Amino acid sequence: MNTTLKSALTAFVKTERLGPNLMRIAIAVVFMWIGALKFVPYEADSITPFVANSPVMSFFYNHPTEYKAHLTHEGQLVPEQREWQTANNTYGFSTGLGIVEWTIALLVLAYPVSKRAALLGAFLSFATTLVTLSFLFTTPEAWVPALGDAQHGFPYLSGAGRLVLKDTMMLAGAWIIGIDAAKAILARRESSIREARSVDVSAVRVGGA
Repeated sequence: MNTTLKSALTAFVKTERLGPNLMRIAIAVVFMWIGALKFVPYEADSITPFVANSPVMSFFYNHPTEYKAHLTHEGQLVPEQREWQTANNTYGFSTGLGIVEWTIALLVLAYPVSKRAALLGAFLSFATTLVTLSFLFTTPEAWVPALGDAQHGFPYLSGAGRLVLKDTMMLAGAWIIGIDAAKAILARRESSIREARSVDVSAVRVGGA
């Protein structure tokens, strides 16, 4: 290995600590941005198939089995469908989900001031992403429909399915920042124990004198 390459790799390795920090920022940006969009009708409409077909989320909707007749394209405004989505509690649920996603983002970003809050944020990030990935198994719209082409169904992901699959990176990222927060909590605990023992030893010495 030549000297220049070795120096470059050594310098790169020294940025190791940036990894978890950048991952926290990346996860927070995703949750904040998409969470903010949850307050907008078009985003709420777009997640309808996922929620309506999910065994752990469909109960939030009033009429989950009727969603297919009321789907619209992004950028399209159909007042009648908006009325149905309102009656379905699509927007109420989406607003609540947006609040949850913003809460997760803020917890993740709390790492500098509260490692426990950051750990909770990492856990919630992992859990919500796991639920999102379950949509691949519960949502028909995650796969290319059989409309005449030979490629349809598994393993041919639709646009929606491809977006969901990318959450595997979010899942791994949540695991990484969770471990990082847990290590910080344990390190602080060990430091506190050592300090307490040091104080006890000093007290014994003073008493013996």
